[in-house]
Amino acid sequence: MTLRPILIHPDPRLKTLAEPVPAITDEIRRLADDMLETMYDAPGIGLAAPQIGKLSRLLVMDATKEDEGAARPMVLINPKVTWESEARSVYEEGCLSIPEQFADVERPAEVEVEWLGLDGKTHSERFDGLWATCVQHEIDHLDGRLFIDYLKPMKRQMITRKMVKLKRERARG
Repeated sequence: MTLRPILIHPDPRLKTLAEPVPAITDEIRRLADDMLETMYDAPGIGLAAPQIGKLSRLLVMDATKEDEGAARPMVLINPKVTWESEARSVYEEGCLSIPEQFADVERPAEVEVEWLGLDGKTHSERFDGLWATCVQHEIDHLDGRLFIDYLKPMKRQMITRKMVKLKRERARG
């Protein structure tokens, strides 16, 4: 497994619609393993392939809280929301591609998601709480959308300016 560099906003790849994964290959399995290792190392609870520069509809997540027991790493290929609740919830979201920036985002409280697993089978699950927020946030990445796109323009611009400054500082070393 290999740690992959995580793209920082603004980057055009983060705003690009990801392509469906046509088949489960060894390359896709390696990518999923690398993404899980990268996500845990960051540390984060979700990571979408576009965040590491791969424009494929693949995400990984594990929203298990430390006090809840064993980790539950998940790999979702070509995920799609098939149902969402009318009830809404608000979570303070952050993003590995927008480090140290957080904002409240309102989303459906529960979602049903269907995806292809690494086993080649179709899976479906209803998510709620942090899991629901996480899976929706990561699917947004596959659609070229970031959590800051839900914010008012001035707040979004302020965060983008901070990220431009961060990228400049990192480039200088």
